[in-house]
Amino acid sequence: MTATRKSLKDLGLTARGGRDMMVSGLAVDSREVRDGYLFAALPGERIHGAEFVEYAIRQGAVAVLTDAVGAKRAADVIDRSDVALVVAEEPRQALAYTAAIWFGIQPETVVAVTGTNGKTSVSTFCRQIWQELGLRAINLGTTGVEGDWTAPLRHTTPEPVTLHRMLAGAAVEGVTHAAMEASSHGLAQRRLDGVQLTAAGFTNFSQDHLDYHHSFEDYFAAKAGLFARVLPEDGVAVINVDDARGVDMVAIAMARGQEVLTVGRDGADLCLQAQRFDATGQEIRLSFDGEVRQERLALIGGFQAENVLLAAGLAIACGADPDDVFDVLPMLSTVRGRMELAATRGNGAAVFVDYAHTPDAVKTAIRALRPHVMGRLVAVIGAGGDRDMGKRPLMGAAAAEFADLVIVTDDNPRSEDPASIRAMVMEGAPDAIEVADRAEAILRGVDALGPGDALLICGKGHETGQTVGDTVYPFDDVEQASVAVAALDGKGL
Repeated sequence: MTATRKSLKDLGLTARGGRDMMVSGLAVDSREVRDGYLFAALPGERIHGAEFVEYAIRQGAVAVLTDAVGAKRAADVIDRSDVALVVAEEPRQALAYTAAIWFGIQPETVVAVTGTNGKTSVSTFCRQIWQELGLRAINLGTTGVEGDWTAPLRHTTPEPVTLHRMLAGAAVEGVTHAAMEASSHGLAQRRLDGVQLTAAGFTNFSQDHLDYHHSFEDYFAAKAGLFARVLPEDGVAVINVDDARGVDMVAIAMARGQEVLTVGRDGADLCLQAQRFDATGQEIRLSFDGEVRQERLALIGGFQAENVLLAAGLAIACGADPDDVFDVLPMLSTVRGRMELAATRGNGAAVFVDYAHTPDAVKTAIRALRPHVMGRLVAVIGAGGDRDMGKRPLMGAAAAEFADLVIVTDDNPRSEDPASIRAMVMEGAPDAIEVADRAEAILRGVDALGPGDALLICGKGHETGQTVGDTVYPFDDVEQASVAVAALDGKGL
């Protein structure tokens, strides 16, 4: 999968003084450095990687990749050692290209999806389509690596060494197609810059991550980097033009000379013409290339059709026959933690779990569930600590506007005071019920369900832990929903 050793020059790197060293591995964490490794000392949000150069050298590093700031901070340590120093204006981008060369292989066809919401669903549906077409495929992102080759991941878009290790590992196991999520953090930090993409998709844009990005425009620019920088000029851009910023993405893609395939409801290349909802899914009518088709999706929520069509567009952009793609849409299954049916009460009321953790996602999820529900719609929501504070009252307001009953609870408070977070959410939902303990909140939500009602538990989706302080406690919304239904309906476990 990788060469035992490569020289810095082979990796496309030039060290100060023209020194060349043989490298036996790459690491961005000094604790993972071994004899002969290149250590990437990258600038961070709170601390510069240069602070760990001395430890990396003790661990056996023979070369250090960093920026001018890092080189200055670690100058004394480096001068006392025999390591080669590589200074790059964009060290993260340099590492991305270096990792691509080091691992040397990836699946033949790779697509990336960016947007505030829907990345996991689109990449998962894309993988499912490929698999239904008989191709060996994976999706890579928030839920780890899933499909014909599996592995856990800590980040939606991992740093380049891990990313290319995963892509190479999948390719070695015979995976030919990969769909990956492109987070704004990952794009801003150039983590995808070494990946060879065939196509890229854009879902939507709304408020999130303003704790990291300085402004909406900074946040948008990070996402736009997928088309402005990462997707090659001969790639295909698949863009949701129903979103207000879709037009901007189209302009960016066309300026690069990329082929554009638009997805949406009005005049798009791949057009969603109509939807009809029922208790277990929806019928959709779509048109593409002058032909109209009707398909059934076993998926709850109108927005799921948008995600499915974007995934279908990516598959078509990568060479799949459109008719074959549309034929397999009824086989698609719910993405873990995305409008997932978690439990059903004895009276027929359903409990769903969704990853909605932004104002727009909460609004979209509740509105999308409404056509499937005959009675009341109850929502459990919360907001994470140490994240964008501005979105908290907006999330409460979104839930209060579209749900019949809102219960505000904790959702990964991290280092913040949970009561303060709940208070901010309730600024937007003053009539909501406040229940600090998440398990109790879910129980009370389930208890409130009558025949024909539904409960939507927002925020954690696929997650299996609740982060309080520095501790992650086991917690699974789907599991808790099942426990609550069993307890209230007397079914036992």
